[in-house]
Amino acid sequence: MDELGARAAALVARHPRDARLRRAGTSRAGTPLWLLSVGHGDRQALVVAGPHANEPVGGATVLRLAERVLAVPGAGQDADITWNLLLCLDPDGSRRNEDWLAGPYALGHYFRNFFRPGFLEQPEWLPDGAAAAGLPETRALLDLQDELRPFVQCSLHGVDVGGGFVELTHELPGLAQRVAHAAARLGIPRELGAYDSLYWPRLGPAVYRIPPPRRGDLAAAITEAAVDSTWFHPYRYGTVTAVVEAPMWGVAAVADGSAPADRDAVLRRVSRGLRADTGRLERLLARVRPHLAEVPDAARLLAPVDDYLLVCPGLADAWDPDTDDGTARPLPPLTSAHLAALRIAGRRLALRTAGLLHRLVRTAGQDAAGALPELEWLIEQWCADYRDGLGARWIPVARQAEYQTRVVLAACDLAARHTRACSRSGEPGWGPQAAVPIHGE
Repeated sequence: MDELGARAAALVARHPRDARLRRAGTSRAGTPLWLLSVGHGDRQALVVAGPHANEPVGGATVLRLAERVLAVPGAGQDADITWNLLLCLDPDGSRRNEDWLAGPYALGHYFRNFFRPGFLEQPEWLPDGAAAAGLPETRALLDLQDELRPFVQCSLHGVDVGGGFVELTHELPGLAQRVAHAAARLGIPRELGAYDSLYWPRLGPAVYRIPPPRRGDLAAAITEAAVDSTWFHPYRYGTVTAVVEAPMWGVAAVADGSAPADRDAVLRRVSRGLRADTGRLERLLARVRPHLAEVPDAARLLAPVDDYLLVCPGLADAWDPDTDDGTARPLPPLTSAHLAALRIAGRRLALRTAGLLHRLVRTAGQDAAGALPELEWLIEQWCADYRDGLGARWIPVARQAEYQTRVVLAACDLAARHTRACSRSGEPGWGPQAAVPIHGE
């Protein structure tokens, strides 16, 4: 985190006329939220890095974007655009991932040192609506959106295992082709059946439409993004938001759009495996929890564990073709890519839970419950499934950041063209009058 701020400050020192750095807010722990602005245009682009604590690539991406816009004429698409680059939305959470960020970049090392806060402490979400945004990081982002009224906002995310994809609040014709080109040039698999967007409209290969938020229970919110979010807060200004996902470990199978040979057999295997893994983890948690009373900050590490174990049974039921009671939301037509994504997602939930429990036991200083050997074995077995069963391979950070940079530039270019065309024709463009009503507005 300190390195990001230092590199941004050095860039401003080299380009004092065209780059500025200011404090846009302060985290819960008192860490500055730095905003790097490049250019002097009237139209504002907002790029948000580090919205999730375990997804660090956005920090490298925003610095790469700034360097490119400053160094290469035309790289920023238009001279009338100011690029506003938030270096990290959750710096406190990101610090908790520094152990694995230092390397080695191995799956086991990542999950043993993994941290991501509980759902209610993730600053992009607004589970009770914008008026009740309690996190200072969330408030800072909302204030930036209201101040800048950007024509485009890009939220930079990282997929730990899988492929790259983009989620949009408005359609950007032509983006799918540009994503495909960037992915092919850089060897990034495109996620053609992303778990996050399983029920969302598809705008093109690896590009999905984010539905307007609706209120629901926590499990629905985690699995369907069915809550208010900072992605939709600037909708009222005609802002198009692009959530740009770049994978850390790539899996070729997520790009297989063919029809599966035996859909139901795969679903049974994935759902039953998730049930078995969940039961095992629940028993481990029951053994570990009584020994955590004196562990500093144990509640913050337990919150995501409880969240994951809350949603796992519902997901297993939703995916199992033999447990349909007529009330579950039916699965959409599934390709081989979808099935690979579901297999990855089920394993991810189990691995994150095991990793957090492993971290809690280590933090306690002693394994009073005797859980560490079993957790160690589970992490090794499940990471081997990713590595050997799914062929997960590490993608160098430079390639992750370059892919994300190209997708952000493409989204900005297409959004700028659309707004210019609407301005010339007198059409309203993406204003709120074209939006589906959002709950609470």
